[in-house]
Amino acid sequence: MPSPLLSLLTGRSGRRAVETITPERTFADVILPPATLRTLDHALVQVRSHALIFGRWGLAERHATGLGLAFNFAGPPGTGKTICAEAIAHALGMKLLLVNYAEVESMWVGETPKNVAALFRAAAEQRAVLFFDEADAIAARRTAGVGQPNAREANTTVSVLLRELEGFNGVVIFATNLAANFDPAFERRIRTHVLFEMPGVDERERIWHVQLHPAKTPLADDVDFRALAERFAVSGGDIKNAVLKAAAAAAAEPGPDAAKRIHQRHFETAMEEVVAARAVMQQTIYGAEGASRDERIIEALQAAEARWRATALVAMALGGAALLVAVGAIVTAFLR
Repeated sequence: MPSPLLSLLTGRSGRRAVETITPERTFADVILPPATLRTLDHALVQVRSHALIFGRWGLAERHATGLGLAFNFAGPPGTGKTICAEAIAHALGMKLLLVNYAEVESMWVGETPKNVAALFRAAAEQRAVLFFDEADAIAARRTAGVGQPNAREANTTVSVLLRELEGFNGVVIFATNLAANFDPAFERRIRTHVLFEMPGVDERERIWHVQLHPAKTPLADDVDFRALAERFAVSGGDIKNAVLKAAAAAAAEPGPDAAKRIHQRHFETAMEEVVAARAVMQQTIYGAEGASRDERIIEALQAAEARWRATALVAMALGGAALLVAVGAIVTAFLR
């Protein structure tokens, strides 16, 4: 029977604020640097030792709050944060509740904090790992300027999230590309911070291999994953996209399907397209790539000011011309 709280968190439009996932991916499905793996192993040990520490060793009698385990996965996109959240749930034999914050957030004042509290109750009911992806959206720094309703709502949401973390006796995982945006109060409530770094050459070579089926994917003899790993310093997510692009390009070539193979040129072209697309997405209205954030903001303000001045000059010129026409019309009328 479905949980009433999960039903409550299902949007009226049918889009769910939280998705229940039965984990299938494991740590064998993700390639990580050794330091990241060691930190994740340490996190799993904490979860598995939780009952011993707080039960048999009696620490729960001394600490009424803060019994839950909150982990922060921080790092660039495509470095394995979501897969590892699923892998942890799989290793613990638990479900994964994936939070869609865009659906949790409500346009009605006061609803978002209530939805956040409901998420924790649902995780407790389902005995599930609660996973906040792009968590900086919900755990952002509180602001002093609370005059606007949206600022008060955001501050209240963060306060409720902190309170729920204190009282939750389960596993919560935050994943973010912008850990610096977290409210400082989360630092002491998060048990372990896991830094997901960009993979090195050896990790990238292994990622290329695991993205393909070992028996079914038809590879040409010229494929060299080591060369690809050395040439393209990208994330695992980028490699996944390149593999799918390369497969699509190879499948689209003429000839019988049985004779088609994915060649090195397919992988290289696909990777070049992925890198080019990423460069496009990194471009902003703030100016040239490589400029500092402050410099880009200053450039944007200067450009906006220049546009405003040009518009103002045109408006003044048009206004002056209109005034001259009006004066001429009045003079003509008097002379008649």
